[in-house]
Formats: sequence, structure tokens, C-alpha cells
Amino acid sequence: MQIDIDDLKARFLNEDFDEYTVEIADAEHLAGYARACGELEPRYTDPSHPDFQAPPTYVASVSGGGRSVPMDFPSLGMGMDAGKGIMPKQPIRPGAKLTARSHLHDIYTKTGRSGRMIFMVSRTEFYDEAGEQVAISDSRQVIRERPSE
Repeated sequence: MQIDIDDLKARFLNEDFDEYTVEIADAEHLAGYARACGELEPRYTDPSHPDFQAPPTYVASVSGGGRSVPMDFPSLGMGMDAGKGIMPKQPIRPGAKLTARSHLHDIYTKTGRSGRMIFMVSRTEFYDEAGEQVAISDSRQVIRERPSE
């Protein structure tokens, strides 16, 4: 029996299911992270740069407070990573304290050679202490729907 995607969307989309705080690492750690990722821009690799900040991809490394779906979300089977997306909004500075809130942003299907696949997008939004949104991190998961028996 196929999973009713419209029902999952109606029940679970855009409802926060996780909230946690993140303290951004010190400048040396951020610069090391940037260099390890192959970043060359001095504003990400040189802590003495006047506009030094965390590289945009850094929030993906601190996403995930413990849950990737709501507590009462049905088990759909074993999922695989289907990619990440980062939308920086404002610079993130060393030592910043951020609040992260996660929700399911989208659920959709595609049909491949092996059958229907379900994609879920978990979105984590990061806010600074003033309540300003500084970044969005999307994490996609794909699950091959079990064939009907």
C-alpha cells in the first residue's frame, strides 16, 4: 500500500519539532573548518580579517539537535542522505549563541527504476540572540518506498 504523502504533508509540514541552542566555535576553529573545506576567502580563513565570519556551510555541521522528524512521524523505512542546502542570511561570528528550530519543510515523491522514492526536507532555521534569522540549513533524506506485498 502506498504511503499517503498528502496526509503526511497535512499532518507534519511546518510544525517545529526540535529547538536547541548552538554556541559557534572560536575563530581558530572556524578558520580551520574553512581551510579543511577548501575555502580560500580570507574573511573565512583569516581570523584577523576585519569581516571574519563562519563560512556559510558551517551551519550544516551544527544542524540537528537530535531529531530529524517529529516524534510521532511514522516510520517509512531506512533513509539515505539526499543532500544539503544552505541559505546564509547574515554573517555568523565566532562565539555567537544561536537558537536553532527544525521543522519538516517539504515531502515529495519521485519514481525511479526501483520504484517510488519519498523525499523529506528537514529545515533548521538559525536565529541570533536578537531574534534575527542568520541562516537556513535544509537536509534532504530519501527513502525507497517498500513495494506492496
